Amino acid sequence: MELNRYIDHTILKPTTLVADIEKLCKEAREYNFAAVCVPPPFVKKAKHLLEGSGVKTATVIGFPFGYSATEAKIAEVLLAIVDGADELDMVINLIALKNNDWEYLANEINHIMPIVRQKQKVIKIIIESGILTNEEITRCCDLYGAAGIDYLKTSTGYAEAGATVEAVKLFKKHLPAAVKIKASGGIRTYGFARELVEAGAERLGCSAGVSIMQQASDDSTDY
Repeated sequence: MELNRYIDHTILKPTTLVADIEKLCKEAREYNFAAVCVPPPFVKKAKHLLEGSGVKTATVIGFPFGYSATEAKIAEVLLAIVDGADELDMVINLIALKNNDWEYLANEINHIMPIVRQKQKVIKIIIESGILTNEEITRCCDLYGAAGIDYLKTSTGYAEAGATVEAVKLFKKHLPAAVKIKASGGIRTYGFARELVEAGAERLGCSAGVSIMQQASDDSTDY
């Protein structure tokens, strides 16, 4: 298992420095991670630092709470694409979900998807599974699976609960085969990362990517 190719090397804290982004991108090049995920103001910088490396540049939309208006999310998507983002991790409107307004959620994703597809970008939809019921997760799998997204993502890392093996398995059971799974939130050890991949995750959002790979290096079957 080449665990490095599953990792989105991530820094999203609101106090992120230019030096943090430079370090993140240097590490991503060194370990050949799948992508870096950075705050929107740093997309241009990351894209430049990763040029020629094969590491993708990802950013977040409507982060971390998801309750931005659909029009605001569209504006964020368009700016991220102009700045060079390859992948977009968008938080759904959890207020709409918790108030059972599935029509709002369908409208939101149906306005975003044509832009993403026209520009041939990857979209990952964050549903914050740690604060949802199994029924809500299943409905999300149905809605976003039908919308044709690229990845359903467990968590922002900002809620009280992050990724779990159980959530990944539930995603796997209810998503169409074409929709991949990204686990994120609280992934700090090689053992947990491997469990998530074995459960069906095809990307891992980690701020501890380097530490995880250092742990993995002890196992000759990995990196």
